[in-house]
Amino acid sequence: MQEYIYHMVPRVMVGQELMPLNKLREMFPQLYERYAKKYFDHPERPKLLTKEIPKLNCLWNDVLHFLPIHPYHIFNVLTELDIQTKEKLLFYKIPIQKLAHNQNVMYLYSKENYKGPAGELATEDIIPFAIDEFIEIQQIPKETIDYYGMENKKGKNFGVFAYIPHVLSLGHVNVNDVEIITWDQI
Repeated sequence: MQEYIYHMVPRVMVGQELMPLNKLREMFPQLYERYAKKYFDHPERPKLLTKEIPKLNCLWNDVLHFLPIHPYHIFNVLTELDIQTKEKLLFYKIPIQKLAHNQNVMYLYSKENYKGPAGELATEDIIPFAIDEFIEIQQIPKETIDYYGMENKKGKNFGVFAYIPHVLSLGHVNVNDVEIITWDQI
């Protein structure tokens, strides 16, 4: 059975390859400025730009970040919690084999080890990633659902991917022939 990873479709993209933010800075400075803005919406988030990823020996923005779960599961939980969403968010549905030429790890993003945007990544939360053994996650972690409820009660914006494992990939991914899906449909 074919397994997939997911990446939000950028609003503006040059070419047919997803590339890490730090590579954008070198090749397309205007796009880098556009996409780096999200790191300045909270006092601690700019520190993500210099956060190191254990086992890959690179920075947070040297890698591509992928969801190992169909985004519908996220949309569905948010909807069940009566949290307003953007219904037509677009995602690339990427066959896992597209990462074969990259260095890849799974970031577990566990609540017990997460030290905030400014904190170091826990080495034990970075695990080896074998493409031929990958199976998509089928459920949103309970910690994520609890986080949604708590943050929604505060009445402010929050990260919809909190405590959901991520595939971190050092390299580029061609999306020329990849299906684009909306997160509100399975």
